[in-house]
Amino acid sequence: MDRAAPVTLTLDVQDASVFDVYDELLVPLCFQGYAHDLAARLADLATGSVLVVACGTGVDTRVLAEALPPTVEITATDLVPGMLERARRHDTSRAVTWDEADALHLPYDDASFDVVVCQFGAMFFPDKVQAYGEAARVLRPGGRFELAVWGDIERNEFGATVAAAMVETFPDDPPVFLERMPFSYCHPEVILADLAAAGLSTPAGIEEVRHFACAASPEVVATAFCAGTPLRDQLQSGGRDRLPSAIAAAARALAERFGHRDLTAANAALVATATRVATP
Repeated sequence: MDRAAPVTLTLDVQDASVFDVYDELLVPLCFQGYAHDLAARLADLATGSVLVVACGTGVDTRVLAEALPPTVEITATDLVPGMLERARRHDTSRAVTWDEADALHLPYDDASFDVVVCQFGAMFFPDKVQAYGEAARVLRPGGRFELAVWGDIERNEFGATVAAAMVETFPDDPPVFLERMPFSYCHPEVILADLAAAGLSTPAGIEEVRHFACAASPEVVATAFCAGTPLRDQLQSGGRDRLPSAIAAAARALAERFGHRDLTAANAALVATATRVATP
């Protein structure tokens, strides 16, 4: 597991959108290391085309644009306009095609891409087999699908601590977004079965990949999870005062477990490379 530089808090959460908080805090805390892992897995790709599905604010796409040769075309999609708008605001080292698209209904012809990537989006798909089937459909025969999802919440220490703080702080109406969405799709046998049902082969199975998340203060982590995810909407639906209360409570719980400065915790993801086998 590697250690990144500590993430600092530089924005005003009251003025920032959920997409801004996600991009500036949660991405470097949780996603950046896995983007570099992805680039390493695709290092042998010299030509062809890559489709990034559920690209979020674009960290995977930016890293791939930097790491892959310009002979590899990159298309990135997301269903959420706010995510895609934030992704487009970033500079990329070369041209990228950005499309608003639903992973369950991709607007591309059959056999259009050599690689399809989905990092930390599959947990939110209402029909995972259909989404994987769409990835298989747009892949050329022999093409590969790179998938990453979060592992069990207890293996993701910052997320687990924030989730527990929400239950303790709001016992009568706990917001449970973290447990029910990003960390819910964490059973390898289920993931493998879904991939197989979509016509994708995973000969190497599923690997757990761990990284360290590093933050300058508990408030950084608390703000990232409470204000940079749909947990924010769950909190504010019960009253606007619940968001600052949640951030304060999460920060106290994080400080108690990890300290008051330069916090370090483990992230764990489940990663698979699936292949579309050529039909006879």
